[in-house]
Amino acid sequence: MPRLSLWKPTKGNDYKFMDNRIREQFIIGGTGINIHKYMGPVNQGDQKKADQPMYTNNSITNIQDLLFLENRDRKYEKDVTFMKGVYNVGDVDFDLSQFGLFLQNDTVFITFHMTDMVSVLGRKLISGDVLELPHLKDDYALEDENVDKVYESLKRYYVVQDGNRAAEGFSQTWYPHLWRVKCTPLVDAQEYRDILGDITSDTGEDTLKSILSDYAKNLEINEAVVKQAEAMAPFTQDIADGRSGYDTTRFWIAPSNEDGSILLVSTDDASITVDADESSPAAIDASTYYGAPTKKLEHYLAGDGIPPNGAPVNALTNFTSNPTKGEYVLRIDYKPNRLYVYNGNKWVHVEDNLRMDITSTTDKATYRTKGFNTKTTITLADGTKIDSRQSLSNVLSAREDKP
Repeated sequence: MPRLSLWKPTKGNDYKFMDNRIREQFIIGGTGINIHKYMGPVNQGDQKKADQPMYTNNSITNIQDLLFLENRDRKYEKDVTFMKGVYNVGDVDFDLSQFGLFLQNDTVFITFHMTDMVSVLGRKLISGDVLELPHLKDDYALEDENVDKVYESLKRYYVVQDGNRAAEGFSQTWYPHLWRVKCTPLVDAQEYRDILGDITSDTGEDTLKSILSDYAKNLEINEAVVKQAEAMAPFTQDIADGRSGYDTTRFWIAPSNEDGSILLVSTDDASITVDADESSPAAIDASTYYGAPTKKLEHYLAGDGIPPNGAPVNALTNFTSNPTKGEYVLRIDYKPNRLYVYNGNKWVHVEDNLRMDITSTTDKATYRTKGFNTKTTITLADGTKIDSRQSLSNVLSAREDKP
């Protein structure tokens, strides 16, 4: 009589019998899971960089960025695969073992039937696959009156981080039947743009990204914080209005003659007449303005486009046709705005409006944005054109060692 043994060199009938029984457990008691299959990084074409090779085939083993070992632009299969899986549902509690309150990571371990997984998906689940758990959708979201939209949108998505054979999935035949994956919640990141889409669609309807992502809310909070920070900027002696640079409006700038000497105006000047009638245009007082300084205090970021000594100014896109000596014009068609004064013969450039709010944005045409946020292109001696503003991943690119 031969010896009894469940172990066999090949997967025989004993293995198939147990595998079918395990499959029935998943069919009956498992939860439905929609799988977005990862197909590999998007073909970026020839980047002319050694660390970002161009692949001729689309494969899940391709690496988009060899320097940072990242696949930032991922491609997912358009068809969604349905499978059954099981996992232990746990509460997300506060972790009081550390200083302060910390939420434990919402990490789940989901188990799938290996044979069914390979049969339906064509391979095992790997890092990068996205799982949609319909049974975790939030049917009662706050501040949403459109019930249909709630059922459509607030589902729970997880990203597979790792996968391996489950320890409880080995049967008496010593062959594995289960595949266990570690999953973390999907976040609004560049990697999942193929699934989430853009903020707005071509038809103007809400996309999955605009519904699930908290990008819009975070942007609104950030803008509110920045606005309040600008309002609470320290009013120091040099920064009197919360803007960068120096406030020079409180200084009196002495007008000068053509030879550079200080222009002195006194009551001895025959051209000055004092009329006792205050309603007369010829009447003067302490606020009467004489002289037009062609220069202000020169300092880093001191230009504000405001004439010195409180002189009147016209904000125009062109010069006036019949200017008078000492007339100021702020050319708002220049970026940054440029202040001119007419000296009787020509329009003299006084200063540029360089001061701005402390918060730097790309739409502020100042020296700061020119130096750090410029979008210009630089042409090298060999004719190569490079962008002035580049990301670190482009600047710190790997190069081949030439012998």
